[in-house]
Amino acid sequence: ISPWNFPLAIFTGQVAAALAAGNAVLAKPAGETPLIAAWAVRLLHEAGVPPGALHLLPGGGEVGARLVSDARVRGVIFTGSTEVARSIQATLARRLDARGRPIPLIAETGGQNAMVVDSSALPEQAVADIIASAFDSAGQRCSAARILLVQEDIAPGLLAMLKGAMAELRTGNPDRLSTDTGPVITARARDGILAHIQAMAERGRAVFQAPLAGEAALGSFVPPTLIEIESIAELGREVFGPVLHVLPYRRGGLDKVIGGVNALGYGLTFGIHSRIDETIARASALIEAGNIYVNRNIIGAVVGVQPFGGFGRSGTGPKAGGPLYLGRLLSVRPRNAAPPRQPVELPGPVGEQNSYRLEPRGAVLCRAASAEGLARQVEAALASGNAAHLSAASAHLLDALPEALRAAIRQGDAGHDLAAALFEGDGPGLIAFQEELARRPGPVISVFTETDGFYPLEYLLRERVVSVNTAAAGGNASLMTIG
Repeated sequence: ISPWNFPLAIFTGQVAAALAAGNAVLAKPAGETPLIAAWAVRLLHEAGVPPGALHLLPGGGEVGARLVSDARVRGVIFTGSTEVARSIQATLARRLDARGRPIPLIAETGGQNAMVVDSSALPEQAVADIIASAFDSAGQRCSAARILLVQEDIAPGLLAMLKGAMAELRTGNPDRLSTDTGPVITARARDGILAHIQAMAERGRAVFQAPLAGEAALGSFVPPTLIEIESIAELGREVFGPVLHVLPYRRGGLDKVIGGVNALGYGLTFGIHSRIDETIARASALIEAGNIYVNRNIIGAVVGVQPFGGFGRSGTGPKAGGPLYLGRLLSVRPRNAAPPRQPVELPGPVGEQNSYRLEPRGAVLCRAASAEGLARQVEAALASGNAAHLSAASAHLLDALPEALRAAIRQGDAGHDLAAALFEGDGPGLIAFQEELARRPGPVISVFTETDGFYPLEYLLRERVVSVNTAAAGGNASLMTIG
């Protein structure tokens, strides 16, 4: 189930991945973009994909809902809103596959993406990257910058430069070379974005907008907009359009504002503009985001170079274009499956360094029917570096565990920090457990069961990619070796 904002790239990537893993595919494009999907499917059929292996099923949300609820569907790949992802989770929770296991859901669901600019940053470069990150594609990218955090020492000058650059942007028909920002997808989307801007203005927040004139005043256009806020807590649901919220922060206050971003619960992209290595390392360690970009824009991830996807409210993982993606679409886990060594340097253009690493997801909930099963769950959680939390339904098994495991396990279900769950038991119990997790607020929680006596440790890890413009902070010494 693919989105309208990348109607060819994401659609084709999802379809190709499912086919490459040996599956038959029901391809449901966004209701707004069926024609591009139809051409893509036609080309794939012409290229040799059997018609029986790939079916196009266009339509609105009701079509997607029917497909997800069909017992023959054994996996779902979805890109879209968090709300729809949670609805899909609730539907899939009511059934299991032929082997009594959960139905896999790979969901990528956008984010409240922030960019930090400290006092050491190069203002001209930062402004260019802010403009691209916030306003390219009229802000209709899940990776787009929604929050700008500027050290207050440079905020007046940087914002003056940013507003000047915004004033030069031209909004209009994107088939013209003079156009910088095109329309948003529908009049309904435009009205929702404008309502947010108006609400912020009525709360006394300063609003600056690029000019909007001529034909752009008549269609579904929203001018690039900058809103000065007083707290990250003012933000709620993602505004999917050309709107950037700016918040100055005091020197020494970086930890606090990054904590505010993390508190929103999303974790997709994050940008850092700084020439201080310690600041870059500190911000990278603090932020909960799957893709981090240093001294460059935060959009335009390239498959194989910057595998893409987040965690928390931003998605379930694994990352599109990453080494774990295809394995999630298999019914039988390969015997040689193992997380890659970390960190891994990924190929990329000269002047850019891209690294991939795996890290623990966080809190793993363990629910078992036997002491032996609980022990294996705790061992799996600890082996992957996570914290093992004991489900209340399995509390009676605690005393039967070895002392070392009893000491390691934590009581309670981890609340909002829960990142994954392990289950041992019968089918009805698994369905009830899945439905219980689907009712929880927050991100989609994946449930894993044992297959052939083991849990998939690679899916108890989360992936992080860091992309660094090495030519930005004084130059890339490796370039000097090119003769």
